[in-house]
Amino acid sequence: MTVTKSTAPGKIILFGEHAVVYGRPAVAAPVTQVRAQATVADAGEAGVRLVAPDIGRDYLLSDAGANDPFARSVRVLMDEAGLSELPDLRITIRSTIPIASGLGSGAAMAAAVIRALALHLGLKHLATDERVSDLTYQVERLLHGTPSGIDNTVVAHEKPVYFVRQEPQNRIETLTAAKPLRLLVGDTGVASGTKIVVGDVRRQWQEDPERFERIFDGCGRIASLARRAIKRGAVRELGQLMSENQAFLREMTVSSAELERLVAVAMSSGALGAKLSGAGRGGNMIALVTESTEQDIHQALLLAGATGVFRSILS
Repeated sequence: MTVTKSTAPGKIILFGEHAVVYGRPAVAAPVTQVRAQATVADAGEAGVRLVAPDIGRDYLLSDAGANDPFARSVRVLMDEAGLSELPDLRITIRSTIPIASGLGSGAAMAAAVIRALALHLGLKHLATDERVSDLTYQVERLLHGTPSGIDNTVVAHEKPVYFVRQEPQNRIETLTAAKPLRLLVGDTGVASGTKIVVGDVRRQWQEDPERFERIFDGCGRIASLARRAIKRGAVRELGQLMSENQAFLREMTVSSAELERLVAVAMSSGALGAKLSGAGRGGNMIALVTESTEQDIHQALLLAGATGVFRSILS
């Protein structure tokens, strides 16, 4: 029996969430401590069976609805490859990435499934980082309506990126930090509905475009400065930029009481900067820390109500 496996990491947005949808730059990075893993195996039973043990699902592709993200990942690859049917397969997806928390769990799942299935079928030209990113974006459109394109880019390429959504092709620049960046990711435990929040920001932008264009411009300026600071290793400057970005996100109304509490606790405990990461109104926040302050801030976030805290070191 032939078995093929592929994994994809979680992701965090360091700078520029929401504004990136409107053509401003953003900076994002993989979170390799949490991952989605897809396993594709030849099956002895008829059909393509989709198995997601983490959520207790086991069903046939033929029975899946059009809006099923797992099935959509498979069908997107089939459409791209011009396949009307697949051999008998068992496709299993597992993930340690918290869902609805701004960590790109949906994109990571799709990328892992698409790459594993492409490799299993001998379609190596569809398993490249670029093609996996493109196909994952198609799945993301189903999940989030008007995604920026940043989640699929980061999880497929598995590198920090400076990203600008533009036509005819998105600008993607991989980044290397002059000094390692030590981050703590704190989970509020509140589900963040990306599609709903993105849609609400769009509604506000349509009602007051002048104000929101100013906010988006500010976020874009910060992301551009952050790109240069990362390359220079200007860690303290990055911390200040994170706090400035949080102020704009607060003005967009995408923060929440839970996020604000964790951000404030991180800052009062010695963080160089802190902000929400992702769609907001729940999900995760991130704090830029040092080796000497990390443990105290980790403990303070847990005491303040974070349901989970983990570390990510970017280089």
